[in-house]
Amino acid sequence: MIMAQGREPVYSMETVDGRTLRVAVWRATKGSGKLPILFFNGIGANIEAMAPMAELIDDRDFITYDMPGIGGSPDPVVPYNAILMARIADLLLDRFEMPLVDVMGVSWGGAMAQQFALQNNARVNKLILVATSAGMLMVPGNPAALLKMADPRRYIDPEFMAKHFKTLYGGMVGNKAEHINRLKPPSKTGYFYQLLAMMGWTSAPFLPFLKTQTLIMMGGDDQIVPLANGKFLDFLIPNSELFVIEDGGHLFLLSHAQESIAAIVEFLDRPAAEARQAA
Repeated sequence: MIMAQGREPVYSMETVDGRTLRVAVWRATKGSGKLPILFFNGIGANIEAMAPMAELIDDRDFITYDMPGIGGSPDPVVPYNAILMARIADLLLDRFEMPLVDVMGVSWGGAMAQQFALQNNARVNKLILVATSAGMLMVPGNPAALLKMADPRRYIDPEFMAKHFKTLYGGMVGNKAEHINRLKPPSKTGYFYQLLAMMGWTSAPFLPFLKTQTLIMMGGDDQIVPLANGKFLDFLIPNSELFVIEDGGHLFLLSHAQESIAAIVEFLDRPAAEARQAA
């Protein structure tokens, strides 16, 4: 197993439960004693898509991986589901000696983060859910955005992505070209199996029993996962708080990086008692 040195990530191929995954680990630039972050990416998104965020939060270890058939992970041989991938993430944390972590997920990865927290609650300190929903019971987004998101050309045709960026991601401005260049097209099998993994999935019946301190972050201009979904999560999770970037779209973590990172760091660094009072 390869460990990262400095803030540059170190990549390795890890075989867990019979599945080989491309894993990236950023190590903290100095010993802060803070917990690592386990990060789950959005659908079809490779590690590099959210690498800038990992580089900005430089006082914590940060671990993430490409789902099967996404980025540098080989195609899945058989389908998988959220329960299986949460188990694999749990085993990965054992391998990298991270017994207790803060967990964060974006969009599709936000569903994975919920599943991981529900399934492995003992090793989750705090939970951050970004631009996500409770799954099957979600309030649907803009039909135009959803149709374009399902079109594989958004990964393989830069002109298509650039043309429809506003529809797909709402308030994203400025650095869209840089984001597009970081995307690597998923395989057809990988993308289909990732969609299939959440078919019929919902966390709604279980979230009222989740005691983990949770920050829910939503964009007010999100065309894919409307703000109402964040409000629903906030209603269901007992110890949660909702943070809204009013003009943020689905990629507000990138378009509003400074504001987003500040909210994430403040939440993670806040003592537990204060977090309960703020929720």
